[in-house]
Amino acid sequence: LEASDALGGAIRRAQLDDVVVDAGAESYATRGGHVRELLAELDLTDRIVTPNPNGAWLVGAPGVPAAPLPKGGILGIPSNPFAEDVRRIIGWPGAWRAYVDRLRPPLTIGKEHSLGKLVAKRMGDKVRDRLVAPVTAGVYSAQPEDVDTEVAVPGLNAALTRAGSLSGAVAQLLIDRAGQAKKAPGSAVEALAGGMGALIDALEADLVQLGAVIHTGADVQRLERTETGWTVSYPVLGEESEEAEETTEVLSVEAVIVATAEPSARALLADHLAAPAAEIVAPEIEVVSLLLDAPALDAAPRGTGVLTVPGSYTAKALTHATAKWEWLRDAAGPRHVVRVSFGTQGEPAATAQLDDTAGARLALAEASAMLGVSLPESTLLAAHRARFTQAQPASLIGANESRRATRAAVQKLTGLAVVGAWLSGTGLAQVIPDAKDEADRLRRALLWG
Repeated sequence: LEASDALGGAIRRAQLDDVVVDAGAESYATRGGHVRELLAELDLTDRIVTPNPNGAWLVGAPGVPAAPLPKGGILGIPSNPFAEDVRRIIGWPGAWRAYVDRLRPPLTIGKEHSLGKLVAKRMGDKVRDRLVAPVTAGVYSAQPEDVDTEVAVPGLNAALTRAGSLSGAVAQLLIDRAGQAKKAPGSAVEALAGGMGALIDALEADLVQLGAVIHTGADVQRLERTETGWTVSYPVLGEESEEAEETTEVLSVEAVIVATAEPSARALLADHLAAPAAEIVAPEIEVVSLLLDAPALDAAPRGTGVLTVPGSYTAKALTHATAKWEWLRDAAGPRHVVRVSFGTQGEPAATAQLDDTAGARLALAEASAMLGVSLPESTLLAAHRARFTQAQPASLIGANESRRATRAAVQKLTGLAVVGAWLSGTGLAQVIPDAKDEADRLRRALLWG
């Protein structure tokens, strides 16, 4: 039962003139091999592609022109604050302040849960605000202070104790990662030629072949327990006519898997979960995709995209999709596709109250400013706006405890599983294995009790 008119959730398509683009998730992390394993099961491995390795740029640092994101760091934390690509963003004063990290005595090293506090304490505000905050905002839609150090960067606190400095700890972890990369070479990120929607198409075809019946536009309103399982209720509109009446369809089933966003899941399960509902702080994200006739972008002036220093621009990030993905560049021909993202934790998307036309204009203006290229309205050929309730990542402070409590409560209920990014953590590399594990747990419970 799918509430919307199409399957996919955060994976969705948009049509920009004759070009089909990803309006939501455009790629996946390769760590763990879980996504590749699923793609192999669905015979999609021949469509796997990797991004342009040139990387993105940073804009919005006070008094600093746009510059490529520094290499040799983790979540923006540099291993060498005097590296030229780092120094051009934080300046000499910022670099010297960051170097103080290496001079602090080991006795001052402790286990700091907040990534933002750790970075500011060890390397200073400029490293936190100009290097780390743009990454956490762009990747997690969260401020550095709210990110759990050990979850976001496993082993960082331990490496800090061994190395005696935060930059040294990052250097150690980078060496470890390089060793792992030699054992499993390849890009850290991949996608599918033609867009990630191909994964949804293949999953849907597989479900139908296995005998599944798929209902779209079925917005489940109520779950109730019965002696033999569950009843699932959702509204159904009668035959199309002026007198069409809405009725309620009720299904009786042995088991239910709830795979919705957190607010919907908690509403459906409110009468059944013993665990208290956590305060929901789910960022409303909007992604505006633009198709542009802009030869000035042929040279990819900002690489594959842009991250912004929080507060410097209305948009939080931009992806120059035709510079990032060769398959899309081939599909678009001489035109360009850029995706402009709005909204972050505690900051509603600036486009939320705008109509589509005004939203596209704002996205175009932000793209022009972030890319450093004049983009008058005449360059805009087509636009699409997609809205998402983004699950908070597992790396937020307190998120793991809340999720464990919810999972424990769910697993006490016979015939129920709950999956999705709000429990597994964001990204297909986390959502897919978690969903498989929960489905297997539910199947075993039904078969063997």
